[in-house]
Amino acid sequence: MKQSNVLRVVVSITASLVLASPYVFAAGDQGLSKTAPMVRMMQSGDSLELVFHEDSGAPIKETIPVHRVGSVRYFSTGIGLEERSAHYPAFPLKLVFVAGPKAYLSQVSVTITDRERKVHLQIPPKQVTGPWLFVDLPPGNYDISAEGPGKASIKEHVTLSAKETKTIYLRWKEETA
Repeated sequence: MKQSNVLRVVVSITASLVLASPYVFAAGDQGLSKTAPMVRMMQSGDSLELVFHEDSGAPIKETIPVHRVGSVRYFSTGIGLEERSAHYPAFPLKLVFVAGPKAYLSQVSVTITDRERKVHLQIPPKQVTGPWLFVDLPPGNYDISAEGPGKASIKEHVTLSAKETKTIYLRWKEETA
């Protein structure tokens, strides 16, 4: 009876992992094994390596720079399905930049200050290469100000803890021309 319960748990976990996979296989895929993109911090600590596979199975490696200002680290990503389906290091803050109802936005300048208005981080738009920005800040209360290309400034407040990643969506209204 114990073996039956163990088998059910293994089948359940396996089914959950398959259902949660970002890849969907059609009957004609002939059993190709596709895996979710893998991310690892490089030993130097100044970049992440993202590895995913082409349809042919050939690996593709992408390097994502990790910037540092004092003790605060940050990186930008989120372009394409491979980057959005990867699992990144647990940084306390994830900012997602959106324009209108669906369009992702990059090239955003970001300033993060504490409650005493001390600037902890100023990120130039050239370092925000994707719609996601992960920031490794210590626990505390912060004010975020972000400005997209040709867009108004958006302000948001966030309280960070050491136990979770807080995701904040910064959404600009869709431009009407």
